[in-house]
Amino acid sequence: MGGERILVVEDERAVARGLAYALEREGFRVLLAETGEAALAAVRNDDPALVLLDVRLPDQSGFDVCRTIRSEGKRLPILMLTARDEELDKVLGLELGADDYIVKPYGLRELISRIRASLRRAYGELSADDDEPRRIMIGDIELDLERLQARRDGRTLDLTPIEFRLLRYLARHPGRPFSRDQLIEAVWGYESDVGSERTVDVHVRHLRLKLEADAAKPRHLITVRGIGYKLELEPEDSAR
Repeated sequence: MGGERILVVEDERAVARGLAYALEREGFRVLLAETGEAALAAVRNDDPALVLLDVRLPDQSGFDVCRTIRSEGKRLPILMLTARDEELDKVLGLELGADDYIVKPYGLRELISRIRASLRRAYGELSADDDEPRRIMIGDIELDLERLQARRDGRTLDLTPIEFRLLRYLARHPGRPFSRDQLIEAVWGYESDVGSERTVDVHVRHLRLKLEADAAKPRHLITVRGIGYKLELEPEDSAR
């Protein structure tokens, strides 16, 4: 992995230039955008591998940009940057489809490490291992580990890289309950700063909306009270 194109969305030019210089030294190619509209155009036209997205932009918020990217079916990792270390902001960003959240001020080494980890999760570690099946059936949903897709009746479900990784991890251990801390470690990794149990709850809720016939009464992605979550490949008769 090397030479990936990173879109840096930052309206402070000095900050943007510093980020571009640091990323280019690490072998990345960098696109710069100062506004939300410019960022959306770059995502649509230039196919970046990852977006580094500042929350505060002159024309719209980074939250709005994130929401639009996801609404257009783009699955690339989005790392949000903000000067505000507030839980509400983190949850909002994750609700809208961000993969990780980085609070300013941050060290460049930490930032680059988080970028590399997100790229690995999205494009590297998601690939199927030699000793695991290439497809897993979850009820009427086919989880294709070669194409990194989930499909129902031939229609591809719009999963983000983190959602796919979470679903794959649970599907590889059907019926086994995992705590939220275990899922954060397995899906986001030690280097992630997501750090909140609500992070897992947000992504589980998103997956239920996409997987379950009735997200309010899930039959596959089940809450295990006092522990966390488990995935049943065949639907449970009663939801919990």
